[in-house]
Amino acid sequence: MMCEECKKRPASVHLTKIVNNQKTEMHLCEQCAQERGELGFMGNIQINFPNLLSGFFDLDQHFNVEAPPTKEEQERCSCGLSFNDFRELGQLGCSSCYRTFGQQIDPILRRIHGHTRHTGKVPRKHEGKLSLQRKIQSLRQELNEVVSREEYEKAAQLRDEIHGLEKELGGEQNG
Repeated sequence: MMCEECKKRPASVHLTKIVNNQKTEMHLCEQCAQERGELGFMGNIQINFPNLLSGFFDLDQHFNVEAPPTKEEQERCSCGLSFNDFRELGQLGCSSCYRTFGQQIDPILRRIHGHTRHTGKVPRKHEGKLSLQRKIQSLRQELNEVVSREEYEKAAQLRDEIHGLEKELGGEQNG
Protein backbone atom coordinates (compact mmCIF):
# COMPACT_ATOMS: atom_id res chain seq x y z
CA MET A 1 0.00 0.00 0.00
CA MET A 2 1.37 3.39 -0.96
CA CYS A 3 1.27 6.54 1.14
CA GLU A 4 -2.04 8.39 0.69
CA GLU A 5 -0.26 11.74 1.00
CA CYS A 6 2.77 11.61 -1.32
CA LYS A 7 1.82 8.45 -3.25
CA LYS A 8 5.56 7.73 -3.65
CA ARG A 9 6.66 5.72 -0.63
CA PRO A 10 5.14 2.65 1.04
CA ALA A 11 2.73 3.39 3.88
CA SER A 12 4.24 2.31 7.18
CA VAL A 13 2.06 4.39 9.53
CA HIS A 14 -1.59 3.36 9.71
CA LEU A 15 -3.76 5.76 11.68
CA THR A 16 -7.33 5.24 12.79
CA LYS A 17 -9.11 8.19 14.37
CA ILE A 18 -12.58 8.19 15.86
CA VAL A 19 -14.07 11.63 16.44
CA ASN A 20 -17.77 12.02 17.26
CA ASN A 21 -18.34 8.38 16.29
CA GLN A 22 -16.84 9.07 12.82
CA LYS A 23 -14.03 6.67 11.97
CA THR A 24 -11.31 7.79 9.54
CA GLU A 25 -8.29 5.80 8.45
CA MET A 26 -5.07 7.12 6.93
CA HIS A 27 -2.12 5.21 5.55
CA LEU A 28 1.04 7.32 5.41
CA CYS A 29 4.76 6.88 4.98
CA GLU A 30 6.81 7.81 8.04
CA GLN A 31 8.02 11.06 6.48
CA CYS A 32 4.52 12.33 5.62
CA ALA A 33 3.23 11.27 9.04
CA GLN A 34 5.98 13.30 10.72
CA GLU A 35 5.29 16.31 8.46
CA ARG A 36 1.60 16.16 9.38
CA GLY A 37 2.51 15.91 13.07
CA GLU A 38 0.88 12.50 13.44
CA LEU A 39 3.94 11.06 15.20
CA GLY A 40 4.35 13.97 17.60
CA PHE A 41 2.98 12.05 20.56
CA MET A 42 5.95 9.66 20.39
CA GLY A 43 8.77 12.16 19.99
CA ASN A 44 11.91 10.38 18.82
CA ILE A 45 11.01 7.10 20.50
CA GLN A 46 11.50 4.10 18.24
CA ILE A 47 8.94 1.44 19.10
CA ASN A 48 10.01 -2.03 18.12
CA PHE A 49 7.42 -4.80 18.55
CA PRO A 50 9.88 -7.44 19.81
CA ASN A 51 11.21 -4.99 22.42
CA LEU A 52 7.68 -4.06 23.40
CA LEU A 53 6.71 -7.73 23.67
CA SER A 54 9.77 -8.66 25.72
CA GLY A 55 8.70 -6.07 28.31
CA PHE A 56 5.64 -8.19 29.12
CA PHE A 57 7.68 -11.11 30.45
CA ASP A 58 9.31 -9.89 33.62
CA LEU A 59 11.28 -6.99 34.98
CA ASP A 60 14.22 -9.00 36.35
CA GLN A 61 16.38 -8.13 33.36
CA HIS A 62 15.86 -4.40 34.02
CA PHE A 63 17.14 -4.75 37.55
CA ASN A 64 20.11 -6.99 36.63
CA VAL A 65 18.70 -9.93 38.58
CA GLU A 66 19.86 -13.12 36.93
CA ALA A 67 17.78 -16.14 37.92
CA PRO A 68 18.96 -19.62 36.96
CA PRO A 69 17.06 -20.94 33.93
CA THR A 70 14.17 -23.26 34.73
CA LYS A 71 13.63 -26.59 33.01
CA GLU A 72 11.08 -24.94 30.69
CA GLU A 73 13.53 -22.18 29.76
CA GLN A 74 16.21 -24.76 28.88
CA GLU A 75 13.81 -26.68 26.61
CA ARG A 76 14.37 -25.99 22.93
CA CYS A 77 12.05 -26.08 19.96
CA SER A 78 12.96 -28.08 16.85
CA CYS A 79 14.14 -24.77 15.32
CA GLY A 80 16.68 -24.40 18.15
CA LEU A 81 14.95 -21.53 19.98
CA SER A 82 14.70 -21.71 23.77
CA PHE A 83 12.07 -19.90 25.81
CA ASN A 84 14.82 -17.63 27.14
CA ASP A 85 15.71 -16.77 23.53
CA PHE A 86 12.04 -15.97 22.90
CA ARG A 87 11.94 -13.70 25.95
CA GLU A 88 15.00 -11.79 24.74
CA LEU A 89 13.99 -11.58 21.06
CA GLY A 90 10.27 -11.07 21.58
CA GLN A 91 9.48 -13.36 18.64
CA LEU A 92 9.19 -17.06 17.99
CA GLY A 93 11.37 -18.97 15.56
CA CYS A 94 8.77 -21.16 13.83
CA SER A 95 5.21 -22.44 14.05
CA SER A 96 6.33 -25.38 16.23
CA CYS A 97 7.34 -22.90 18.95
CA TYR A 98 3.64 -22.35 19.71
CA ARG A 99 3.31 -26.03 20.67
CA THR A 100 6.69 -26.28 22.39
CA PHE A 101 6.24 -23.18 24.56
CA GLY A 102 2.44 -23.16 24.70
CA GLN A 103 2.15 -23.29 28.49
CA GLN A 104 4.51 -20.35 28.92
CA ILE A 105 3.09 -18.31 26.01
CA ASP A 106 -0.62 -18.63 26.91
CA PRO A 107 -0.48 -16.42 30.05
CA ILE A 108 1.46 -13.78 28.10
CA LEU A 109 -1.11 -13.75 25.30
CA ARG A 110 -3.92 -13.52 27.86
CA ARG A 111 -2.22 -10.53 29.46
CA ILE A 112 -1.74 -8.77 26.13
CA HIS A 113 -4.97 -9.68 24.32
CA GLY A 114 -7.28 -10.87 27.08
CA HIS A 115 -7.54 -14.33 25.45
CA THR A 116 -5.47 -16.83 23.52
CA ARG A 117 -7.61 -17.14 20.41
CA HIS A 118 -7.37 -14.72 17.51
CA THR A 119 -10.59 -12.72 17.25
CA GLY A 120 -9.23 -9.59 15.65
CA LYS A 121 -9.11 -8.41 12.08
CA VAL A 122 -9.26 -10.93 9.28
CA PRO A 123 -8.11 -10.24 5.73
CA ARG A 124 -11.12 -9.28 3.63
CA LYS A 125 -10.69 -12.21 1.26
CA HIS A 126 -11.14 -14.61 4.24
CA GLU A 127 -13.96 -12.78 6.07
CA GLY A 128 -16.74 -14.82 4.43
CA LYS A 129 -15.06 -18.14 5.13
CA LEU A 130 -14.41 -17.31 8.78
CA SER A 131 -17.96 -16.03 9.23
CA LEU A 132 -19.34 -19.29 7.82
CA GLN A 133 -17.06 -21.37 10.04
CA ARG A 134 -18.17 -19.45 13.14
CA LYS A 135 -21.84 -19.80 12.15
CA ILE A 136 -21.41 -23.56 11.65
CA GLN A 137 -19.68 -23.89 15.03
CA SER A 138 -22.48 -21.95 16.72
CA LEU A 139 -25.16 -24.08 15.02
CA ARG A 140 -23.38 -27.30 16.06
CA GLN A 141 -23.42 -26.17 19.69
CA GLU A 142 -27.10 -25.33 19.39
CA LEU A 143 -27.72 -28.72 17.72
CA ASN A 144 -26.09 -30.54 20.66
CA GLU A 145 -28.26 -28.62 23.12
CA VAL A 146 -31.45 -29.31 21.13
CA VAL A 147 -30.64 -33.04 20.85
CA SER A 148 -29.99 -33.23 24.60
CA ARG A 149 -33.49 -31.77 25.13
CA GLU A 150 -34.84 -34.33 22.62
CA GLU A 151 -36.23 -31.65 20.27
CA TYR A 152 -35.64 -33.73 17.16
CA GLU A 153 -37.59 -31.60 14.66
CA LYS A 154 -35.54 -28.54 15.57
CA ALA A 155 -32.40 -30.72 15.46
CA ALA A 156 -33.24 -31.83 11.92
CA GLN A 157 -33.66 -28.19 10.83
CA LEU A 158 -30.31 -27.26 12.37
CA ARG A 159 -28.63 -30.29 10.78
CA ASP A 160 -29.94 -29.26 7.36
CA GLU A 161 -28.82 -25.67 7.89
CA ILE A 162 -25.34 -26.88 8.90
CA HIS A 163 -25.10 -29.10 5.80
CA GLY A 164 -26.12 -26.17 3.58
CA LEU A 165 -23.49 -23.90 5.13
CA GLU A 166 -20.83 -26.63 4.83
CA LYS A 167 -21.64 -26.97 1.11
CA GLU A 168 -21.38 -23.21 0.76
CA LEU A 169 -18.08 -23.24 2.63
CA GLY A 170 -16.77 -26.04 0.38
CA GLY A 171 -17.73 -24.07 -2.73
CA GLU A 172 -16.01 -20.95 -1.37
CA GLN A 173 -12.80 -22.90 -0.70
CA ASN A 174 -12.77 -24.19 -4.27
CA GLY A 175 -13.66 -20.82 -5.78
